[in-house]
Amino acid sequence: MSEVQVGEVEGLLRELAPQVLGALVRRYEQFDTCEDAVQEALLDASVQWPKEGLPDNPRGWLVTVAARRVIDQMRSEHARRRREESVAVSAPADAFTAAAPSEERLADRDDTLTLLFLCCHPSLSQASQLALTLRAVGGLTTAQIAGAFLVPEATMAQRISRAKQRIKSTGLEFRMPPESERAERLRVVLHVLYLIFNEGYTTTSGPHLLRADLTGEAIRLARAVHRLLPGDGEVAGLLALMLLTEARRPARTGADGRLIPLAEQDRGLWEGKLIEEGVELVTTALSTTAVGPYQLQAAIAAVHDEAPAADETDWPQIIALYGVLLGVEDNPMVRLNHAVAVAMVRGPRAGLTLLDDLAGDERVAGHHRLAAVRGHLLEMEGDLEAAVAAYREAARLTTSLPEQRYLEERAARLP
Repeated sequence: MSEVQVGEVEGLLRELAPQVLGALVRRYEQFDTCEDAVQEALLDASVQWPKEGLPDNPRGWLVTVAARRVIDQMRSEHARRRREESVAVSAPADAFTAAAPSEERLADRDDTLTLLFLCCHPSLSQASQLALTLRAVGGLTTAQIAGAFLVPEATMAQRISRAKQRIKSTGLEFRMPPESERAERLRVVLHVLYLIFNEGYTTTSGPHLLRADLTGEAIRLARAVHRLLPGDGEVAGLLALMLLTEARRPARTGADGRLIPLAEQDRGLWEGKLIEEGVELVTTALSTTAVGPYQLQAAIAAVHDEAPAADETDWPQIIALYGVLLGVEDNPMVRLNHAVAVAMVRGPRAGLTLLDDLAGDERVAGHHRLAAVRGHLLEMEGDLEAAVAAYREAARLTTSLPEQRYLEERAARLP
């Protein structure tokens, strides 16, 4: 045993959680039972390890403890069925009569990616995918996940339970998807990680603009996928995008939590190491793999991050990158950002014309960002009365209190 701090234990447990769960599900197949057992083992470790020190083999310790819980549960279920049916239930003897398998037998490989594919299975709702990924792969407790998404713990517990029951009832197998499905399934995995990061970087509701715990978890999981798939350009692109965006976080809010827009941020507060890592990742990916949307978004973020000042941003290059991105993944949010870039190069009227084309798209027509961008471009054009109305509309539409305060302040300071 070695001495260890509580913070170190928490980090280690999050890293080991998917490896341990993957090992147990691969062996016993019962996702819900295995997941519950791993959560109990993680809780035991979080209490014991800071007091008693780390075991010589932390992963083996967790596998052994969790496996014993699974075996106890299977024995209990077997006994219950025998009592109810008054007959013996046929089951593999070593499934619950043998001692817990050793770490060498169970955790002989890292099943994190397989576990991610399972948690992000298309048969699950997006909300279930997010919750299950954070719990099973991220190692977060139900209370932590509920807090992140501002819902009662009981509500999140039901959501997770339904997701596990869905996996059980549909008979989803713990295996890598066939080659024909792998690219599409990986796309879902990356989208879930992208959503986790975005929720942390700009929370959709509540008093805080940022949730560093969620952005940090998304980056950690993206790093894990990148280690498993180092040659995948979109995995590298997503990780780069997260790093290049996260690098600006220290300058994104004031001491009072007030939102500070990109153009007004103190770039001296940006984290240079994250920018360097992100630029290297996206540069390598763009030069060695097929171009994808995450790489292009990361390239746009890199142009912003490498500009010494806001007025030195290479907007023509950003327009060119958005043009390529629209050809790869045409969606209203990309078009909205493209309109801003166009306005910075060709003037606000050109950007407003593009916004008019978006107004009829029901996917974004009622979104606060469309109204906020319209207000910004109208302010640039000098139509202050219309800008105030747009800012106030955006403030009314958003559920984020920091964004609401920022938009109301923008409206109030215009004559």
